[in-house]
Amino acid sequence: MVKRKSDWFLVGALVMIAILFYSSSMTYHEQTSVPTLARLLKNEPFKDWLSQFSFHYAGSQQSVKAAGYFKFVEFFIRKGAHFGTYCLLAVFSYLGLRPRVIGSGLTFVFSWLATTGYAAFDEFHQMLTGDRTPLFQDVMLDSIGALTGIVIVCALLWIFKLKKRR
Repeated sequence: MVKRKSDWFLVGALVMIAILFYSSSMTYHEQTSVPTLARLLKNEPFKDWLSQFSFHYAGSQQSVKAAGYFKFVEFFIRKGAHFGTYCLLAVFSYLGLRPRVIGSGLTFVFSWLATTGYAAFDEFHQMLTGDRTPLFQDVMLDSIGALTGIVIVCALLWIFKLKKRR
């Protein structure tokens, strides 16, 4: 039974893990947002602006020219989802474990490493799923998302603590 506020954060972390696992179980074709983007963005807004960007990610060139407008937009949505979901997973883990672990530094490191470890497991899981490409670069992106989330939460907690003292 959920009794403390920190228990809810651990429940949130478990929900995030379930969402990530389910998402990794889907093939790219089950998960693609390109048809939806083509319907919603049929006038291709910002195409001229986006066309000026080109970069390499995991050995592939990413640009409107190389991938097409909708796949390029989807690339940013997918990578934003990587960053955001692992950011949330780390925040929930940190806030859920904070009252249970001695020292906020240990909680910080453990939450970050556990989230990064789950990101690596998730990419391995994608390798077992058809039509998916596991990428080390995605693990790094997920790890940066996790680190960002924990740093923001620690900064906010520190600010609230300072305000409380005044």
